[in-house]
Amino acid sequence: MSIVIIGGHDRMVRQYQETCKAYQCKAKVFTQMTGDLKKQVGRPDLFVLFTNTVSHKMVKCAIEEAKRNHTEVVRCHTSSRAALEEILKNHC
Repeated sequence: MSIVIIGGHDRMVRQYQETCKAYQCKAKVFTQMTGDLKKQVGRPDLFVLFTNTVSHKMVKCAIEEAKRNHTEVVRCHTSSRAALEEILKNHC
């Protein structure tokens, strides 16, 4: 399963990736908006949006890509490792 994480903290990127790997998931993490974000996200099975630490522009971009690819979106206010683990337990 492939996951794209939008938002979160820069210092937590490695922990997000390790947590996803523990659930046999490949993860791409975007904590900052890039110019070609739409091209970089690809076609994941799940989008995870950490809404507390993400810009509205990034959320809009992620939602548009999710609709275009018919991908499920999970929104979470907190961007902790425990919150990500809970999401992965429910969706993997």
